[in-house]
Amino acid sequence: DGAGAVLLEQTTAEEGLIDNVFKIDGSGKEQLIVQAGGSKFPSSLDTVNNKLNYISQNGRVVFKAAIEGMTQTCNQVLERNELTSADIDWLIPHQANLRIIQSVGDTLNIPIEKVKVNIDRYGNTTAATIPLCLWDYKEDFKAGDKVMLTAFGAGFSWGASYLIWSELRK
Repeated sequence: DGAGAVLLEQTTAEEGLIDNVFKIDGSGKEQLIVQAGGSKFPSSLDTVNNKLNYISQNGRVVFKAAIEGMTQTCNQVLERNELTSADIDWLIPHQANLRIIQSVGDTLNIPIEKVKVNIDRYGNTTAATIPLCLWDYKEDFKAGDKVMLTAFGAGFSWGASYLIWSELRK
C-alpha cells in the first residue's frame, strides 16, 4: 500500500480546485469489499485466519463499473464547466488497473500521452494513487494546465475533480 496527501490553499486567482462530482452506490458493496478490519467487524484471529481482512472483488463487474463511473463523472464535470476533453491537459486516474486507465482515457477521447500512469512502478496503492501520480509528474505540470482527477473505489464510490494547476509553493 502507499500513502499520500495533497495540500490545498485558498486562492483568489482562477486556479486550484474548480469543480468536482462525487457519487456512491452502496449496492456495489459486495462486488468490491474488505469484509473485516473496520469498526463494524473488527480484526481478530478468526478474521485473519479466514482472510476476511483482504479486499475481494468481482473483477468483471468492478472493471465495467469503474470505467463507466469515472467516465461519467469526468463528462459531468466537463459539461458543467463548458469544457471538452480536448481542453484537458492532463488526466490523472486512479491507478488500479492499466486496462481501466487506458479505457477511461479512450472513452473520454484523451490521448494516452496526456494520461499520467505510475501503476507500473507502484501497483495499486489504493487511496494514494492520485497523490503519488501528482508527485511523480509535478515537473510536467505548468501553471494554467487543466487537470482532471478521477477515481473509483470500494462500495462503490467514484468521482472526478477538475483543477487548474498553479505554481508549486516552495
